[in-house]
Amino acid sequence: MIFVAIVFCLIATAVFPTVAAIPSVSATAPTTWIHPGVMISESQLDFIREKVENKEQPWIDAYNALLNDDGVANFREPSPVTIVECGPYSIPDVGCLAERNDSIAAYGNALVWAIGGSKSHAEQAIKIMDAYSAVIEGHNNTNAPLQAGWVGSVWARAGELIRYTNAGWSDAKVEQFGSMLKNVYIPLTVNGTDHNVANWELVMTEAAILMSVFLEDSTSYDTAMSWFLERVPATVYMTSDGEYPVAARGQSSDPDAIIAWWFNQTLFQEDGQAQETCRDLEHTGYSFASMAHVAETSRIQGTDLYKTDVGTRLQYGLEFHSKLVNVDPVPSWVCGGKMSLTLGPITEVGYNGLSFRMGIDMPQTEKLTSKQRPASDNGLFVAYETLTHAENSA
Repeated sequence: MIFVAIVFCLIATAVFPTVAAIPSVSATAPTTWIHPGVMISESQLDFIREKVENKEQPWIDAYNALLNDDGVANFREPSPVTIVECGPYSIPDVGCLAERNDSIAAYGNALVWAIGGSKSHAEQAIKIMDAYSAVIEGHNNTNAPLQAGWVGSVWARAGELIRYTNAGWSDAKVEQFGSMLKNVYIPLTVNGTDHNVANWELVMTEAAILMSVFLEDSTSYDTAMSWFLERVPATVYMTSDGEYPVAARGQSSDPDAIIAWWFNQTLFQEDGQAQETCRDLEHTGYSFASMAHVAETSRIQGTDLYKTDVGTRLQYGLEFHSKLVNVDPVPSWVCGGKMSLTLGPITEVGYNGLSFRMGIDMPQTEKLTSKQRPASDNGLFVAYETLTHAENSA
């Protein structure tokens, strides 16, 4: 049976009295859609093309890294299956790794086409997307919604670039691909989840928002954005929240319950602490990546979330965690001073939007971002972001 996420949209306040209220930010879809408009606009593409053509850094190194990426350098046959089955940590793995690798390959090849004009790379991206949209029918097992979030986000980026850069994708195949997004990925992601780790809901709603831009689906955009805006305050702590973090959907406001959900962190005293900090920084970074991806897409579509509570929490989250990576030792009050310090290649988009574009001083994030360039992909849903978003104010 295909996994179907059951989401209760109306939650009794008597049971969960401190579920975060949706911030006073527009959660509505644009009246006029901008294309390309999934994380990258036409003006941003123009900027990247110019930098690559002039062989400027860091873009030329990032572009060369893209060209040498396995999924771009080697045109492999895509490997779709009818039902992708993903258990915890992809055990069992029936098409999980292949689906993630193929979607990233489609996006990478789409970027090479959109930036460098290589027709063969456009054809490879189209080949991958056509293969999946002709075969896949659903996702199963416990990680189905997470997998749909990771892959749906990347499909949306790849499809948007190919569709709106005159790559030669036929109308019939565009429609087939859109039907795949609508029927296979949107149902598993659009309503988010009350799963007890933030990165799940944030990437699921990210995917639904990005796919909704491709589909021009206002209803799904509004629904996913509402859940996204509700989850962000429960993901990144600000001292203005009070003694304890905001409770997420499905979470008790009892202090002991909050501490348990925050992986046994007992002290909340600095802006930017995150719900998964004491789990590990890698999963924490996934949440920041999704926050930045949605903010960047929303900005292109007309609502600048960087200038809202989303941007504020992203700013402090990136700075707090970049400092944990940059400065030794970790303070003893944070997770007992012991943690995994691999944040991952997730800082480029948020740093660009907040610091380079808006001028906010983010020295710790700047240091880590510069050190990681050109940023690698994470094999899930973060890829090629030095190339696409380094110092890109367009």
